[in-house]
Amino acid sequence: MQNTDNNTVERELELRLVLSPERAVPVPARLAYRTDDPYAVHITFHVGSDHPVNWTFARELLVEGVFRACGHGDVRIWPTKVEGRNVVLMALSSPDGDALLEAPSAQVSAWLERTLRAVPPGTESERLGMDDGLAELLATTVITDELWLRDPWPSDESLDDEL
Repeated sequence: MQNTDNNTVERELELRLVLSPERAVPVPARLAYRTDDPYAVHITFHVGSDHPVNWTFARELLVEGVFRACGHGDVRIWPTKVEGRNVVLMALSSPDGDALLEAPSAQVSAWLERTLRAVPPGTESERLGMDDGLAELLATTVITDELWLRDPWPSDESLDDEL
């Protein structure tokens, strides 16, 4: 199932949770990209529990990981072949445990291309509304500048005059 509205690019696919070199189990997952969060990708894993597992990391990391090994720490991604299939491996680490997931390269790449069409690389900051926020912040600065220029602590001399 693929769902795309003007703000979200989603794709459901089956990943494989690698338990050992000989054993992997299927894990339904949903890839999601939101144009209002343009630097991130969101992956939801349905692991058979009542609550799905959600991971969020940089879109740029996944884009690079399709072509070459990248990442460190909690998220590491690299391309490889498993039984003749092109896959992307994602090693995820958290305080709750570690997981190695295998995703089909073609499906991940096709979904990433759709995210890159929705928000081309280098244009992400335009989606954040930072220019509007900065303009608003600077407009209110004029008012606060008047307060800032006032002396918050009157000098001792002015207190003497009032006594």
